[in-house]
Amino acid sequence: MTIMALLLLIILFMLFFIYFLQLNPAEMAIVFYPDYVLHASPAIVVVACIVLGLTIGYLLHLYGAASYMLKGWRRTRSEKREREVVELHREGLARLRSGDSTKARRLLQKALSMDGGRIEVLSALAEVQLAEGEVDESISLLQRARKLAPKDLTILFTLAETYGKTQRLSEAADCYRELLDLDGDNYQGQVGLRDLYQAQQQWSDALAVQKRLVKKSTGEAQVAEKDLLNGLRYQTAQQAEAEEHFDEALVGYQKLAKDAPDFLPAQVSLGEMLRQQGRSEQAAATWQAGYRRFGNSVFLKRLEQQAMAEENPTTLLDYYRQQVAEHPDDLLLRFFFGKFCLRVEMVDEALEQLHGLEKSGADFPQLHLVLAESHMRRQRLSDAVAEYQKALGGEDRFRFAYVCQKCGAGADSWQGRCDQCDCWGCLDLSDVPSIAILPALEVRAIHHGERD
Repeated sequence: MTIMALLLLIILFMLFFIYFLQLNPAEMAIVFYPDYVLHASPAIVVVACIVLGLTIGYLLHLYGAASYMLKGWRRTRSEKREREVVELHREGLARLRSGDSTKARRLLQKALSMDGGRIEVLSALAEVQLAEGEVDESISLLQRARKLAPKDLTILFTLAETYGKTQRLSEAADCYRELLDLDGDNYQGQVGLRDLYQAQQQWSDALAVQKRLVKKSTGEAQVAEKDLLNGLRYQTAQQAEAEEHFDEALVGYQKLAKDAPDFLPAQVSLGEMLRQQGRSEQAAATWQAGYRRFGNSVFLKRLEQQAMAEENPTTLLDYYRQQVAEHPDDLLLRFFFGKFCLRVEMVDEALEQLHGLEKSGADFPQLHLVLAESHMRRQRLSDAVAEYQKALGGEDRFRFAYVCQKCGAGADSWQGRCDQCDCWGCLDLSDVPSIAILPALEVRAIHHGERD
């Protein structure tokens, strides 16, 4: 049918040509350039123009069709390659998660050779190299990805984490800051920068970031963020104290103790700062209030140290007697009362308190050590006393180790923050807190100088 139509068109065209040629038998001159003139019939010129136009149109059609076919072929090839790259990337990540880093590297390198501009492949291969200890190569790949996508937050965050793991902290901080310049509300970026400042003990910078995190958090997450905020406020005050900015440190402790009354380290350090400034009564009142609130031995230890430093045991003895009378079930208080009596040579009253603890079922090394010292001063059980003295050692007879109640790490002296787990206010005397669960004793008043 198509051939018949084509033949019909050709016949019609020839008829038109013959008819048009008969109507225009004369010739016309066509000048192409000087000295060259072509003489031809108008009919031939018209037909030549039509044929030339059709030829040009057909050639353009062929060019368009060929271009379309070429683009389709390229698109199909690109889609096929992309599917292969995605599959290689997926399988490479699966191998990496399963622990086969060698196979993962091979797959990801093949994917990268097929498409060197794939950000996710560069990032995954960098993770493989980091896992195998090739830190510089990993960072190089991440920097390459960063150049390809300078505003990609994931790449910036990964690069910052990698710098942090390799202790290149200034570069890590730069990446976090750049990330936050692009997305000021990015939670992970703020957490990373805060943790970095915290690791470098840049407490004021960490505090500034933490305040922003507290404002954005809600519910239980906000409670945890506020706890960390209190810890960073405490460390900022501690830093001011270490730099001898004592007024600034005192104000920091006072505000923290007021804003967060359940934050134990602030109460301890506030009392210590008041004592250093000669405000002994306020320091003692702060520590006494701290013990009433927290029941932590560090406050009793501070009161004891203050009394011995000022050579004025009477005030503390009166405090112990009053508190023991009001709270006879507080066995920790009774232990420190007995220990302090021994330090000020009130051996009988010390034995009264310590024997009472022993009869109640309390059994921990510190109690036996103090009892041994008491018996030694009464010239009893000399052999046992000698063994206890060896265990305690010279000047540290009354120095007890502290232990973190969260992670179990030990410390020779009390400090506001556990170095092991970064828990604030978790240090307490080892073993001693266990006596708090024992039954209360019946207390009778013992006056200074009275013998049992």
